Amino acid sequence: MSINKIGRYEIERELAQGGMGVIFLARDPYIQRQVVVKVLMYSHTTDEVYREFFQQEAEVIAALEHPGIVPIYDFGWHGEQPYIVMRYMAGGSLDDKLKKEEVKQTEIAHMFKRIAEALDAAHARKIIHRDVKPSNFLFDSTGEIFLSDFGIAKSKFTDDEGEWLVGTPAFMSPEQIKGNSVDGRADVYSLGIVLYRLLTGQLPFAADTTTALINAHVDLPIPDLRLVKKNIPTVWQEVVGKAMAKDPADRYSTAGDFARDVHEVVSGRWYLRKL
Repeated sequence: MSINKIGRYEIERELAQGGMGVIFLARDPYIQRQVVVKVLMYSHTTDEVYREFFQQEAEVIAALEHPGIVPIYDFGWHGEQPYIVMRYMAGGSLDDKLKKEEVKQTEIAHMFKRIAEALDAAHARKIIHRDVKPSNFLFDSTGEIFLSDFGIAKSKFTDDEGEWLVGTPAFMSPEQIKGNSVDGRADVYSLGIVLYRLLTGQLPFAADTTTALINAHVDLPIPDLRLVKKNIPTVWQEVVGKAMAKDPADRYSTAGDFARDVHEVVSGRWYLRKL
């Protein structure tokens, strides 16, 4: 896609393409700052479902206005294509970071606190992210982490008649896969997979086909972290196991509860609690 300008925003380069939109780095000439412009792909402009998901992302973020969520600056139309203007996160994604280095456990505790606060704020508004994964955790220029991409969130802005099979197969909760009703505990499950990835360097389930992968989330037990990385303390298996329980009733009830246990393990307080 070759575009020089979208609205008043001067396009500098394309950053990425997703299933729904194209993301550009741009400059706002009015205040001379870099921004990100996300444009719905032209091929999706006639599809009502894609248009609704795209608009709801702007509405959800605007409704939340949370310091741990990448903020939206503007929304408009480029011909028939809607676009969203958001803060440029110069530090890249957690996914990018993991390709270059391991993340220290003290960093994990801080990241989980920030992301959990953002998720709990969304859940309190009956907004379920449904796509929690490292590529949707973004860092600003100071290294602070933010939650992004509410494009497929379930919220008051969506039609809740039935459940769509939406999300990223490697991070989807069993109830998402089954098409059952979801609440904030679906995001807790996905956050549990993120923790598994941070601790071991691997995802808990891998398969040759998408069908086999999603079936693993439903049917297979959580792999023992220590079989992947022998020096991982046993306590992490307990924490990850609770976050990734197959039955939502057996999981942490909130992302904040999960993040608190992560912090207690990292700080050593978990062991004092068990005495």
